[in-house]
Amino acid sequence: MRPEMVRVALFKGAETLRIDGDGVLLTDGRGEPLRVEMPLEVRRSGSGLSVNGKSVNRLVASAFSRISVNGKGYRALVEVSAADKGLLVVNELPLEEYLVGLINCEISSAWPIEAIKAQAVIARSYAVYQMQARRGQSYQLESSVMDQVYEGADVEDSRAAYGVRETAGEVLTYDGKTIQAFYHSNCAGHTESSKNVWGLSIPYLQGVPCRYCGESNPIRWELNLPMRKAEASLRGAGFQVAGLRELRVRGRNQSGRVQDVVAECSRGSVVIPAVAFRKALGYGTVKSTNFELRGGRDEVQVVGTGSGHGVGLCQWGAKGRANEGFDYREILSYYYPGVRLSGGYGR
Repeated sequence: MRPEMVRVALFKGAETLRIDGDGVLLTDGRGEPLRVEMPLEVRRSGSGLSVNGKSVNRLVASAFSRISVNGKGYRALVEVSAADKGLLVVNELPLEEYLVGLINCEISSAWPIEAIKAQAVIARSYAVYQMQARRGQSYQLESSVMDQVYEGADVEDSRAAYGVRETAGEVLTYDGKTIQAFYHSNCAGHTESSKNVWGLSIPYLQGVPCRYCGESNPIRWELNLPMRKAEASLRGAGFQVAGLRELRVRGRNQSGRVQDVVAECSRGSVVIPAVAFRKALGYGTVKSTNFELRGGRDEVQVVGTGSGHGVGLCQWGAKGRANEGFDYREILSYYYPGVRLSGGYGR
């Protein structure tokens, strides 16, 4: 039986690529063999590619072991084509092998094995959901936080492989359909309802208390934010905040996260949803919407806890629960109430 395959975008808009490896089979866009010496230097050329100076429409590289792309190893097949800007690089490989290369990007394979199994199931569920939603497109997943972080074969290890193998084919389903299994790093005590983040109430993403993440990894963060920088970022995101004088929190939801930020400006006040405030300032800067604002006219101090959007499984909470003896099924049913664990990719 042919394994379930997934297409993952590794690079979008790359200027140049270096591809190397042993026993790599190369073909052009029409399936004809491409006879060029390794390593390859690939560039955009007109509407196609230049491979070591030779013009081709598309490049497909496949190998039994691994293919090196810009110094990182990937399994199975790598496809390079011209994108709107630069090059699009897609790795097509069996879903279960993709998951093994994902575990150490999202958590650590040194964590308790039940937490690794839980991560394997939710990553598989998320991937299967996106594969169905993006069927027929040039790729189904991105290799970044836009979907799931994936860095290829170099970060695989035996514990990651064991966690994936022990849960092979298992996904979470609700009403017979594979769920969009969102997850995040650290919820700081209570996971978040999808309604508060994306405006859509999903039965299995309602938010639950989580007492383990704070014990194992109490993420606290703060930053000093100059008003001029805040104003530029918010204006760049489309908010009319000319002459920004003050930022303050308005309202918190059930999980304790901020609902809105009020921006006092020279022409009155502007209400900014906290989710949009975080996006405007940058997810890496404002790590969650669980924060306080302190400060004066020139600078505001943002003091917060937790990391990520807070929806679905809390990874550090799952680690804490696994340390307490919960198995992966119990962990999953806690963070996604009402779901079922189904085999065979939910079919």
